Amino acid sequence: MEIFKSKHVGCYGIVYNDEGEVLLIKKARGAYKGQFDLPGGGIEYGETADETLKREFEEEIGLRINKFKLKQIVTNYVVWDLDETHKEDLQHIAIIYDVKIKKSDFKKIKKDADGLDSLGANWYKPANLKMKDLSPLAKVIKK
Repeated sequence: MEIFKSKHVGCYGIVYNDEGEVLLIKKARGAYKGQFDLPGGGIEYGETADETLKREFEEEIGLRINKFKLKQIVTNYVVWDLDETHKEDLQHIAIIYDVKIKKSDFKKIKKDADGLDSLGANWYKPANLKMKDLSPLAKVIKK
């Protein structure tokens, strides 16, 4: 089996509503397929980290960000099957922000798949989520 080494840098946001629920997406593809993940994604060429965060929130959950603040930077390593004959050894660098959205937008999140990365977004109580169901990035909500 051939192994490809790669690096991915992305921006992700942690959002809580008034009930203490966190906004997560269910991953449609990639190394974290089927797991709950923070909304966000890869930085495109020519884009700043702040621009990436705003664009990804609009794409994945259909909302504009009101305010955001850098929380932490996490590096994760994961090996996963690209297909039957190839694996990817991925170094994933995540710039994670605390994000605020307007309270009036809490119910307007995009719950449907975006046709790319997300199978839809929803609010979840962190205490009800199992670690095995969370992507390595989303595990920061349990710490």
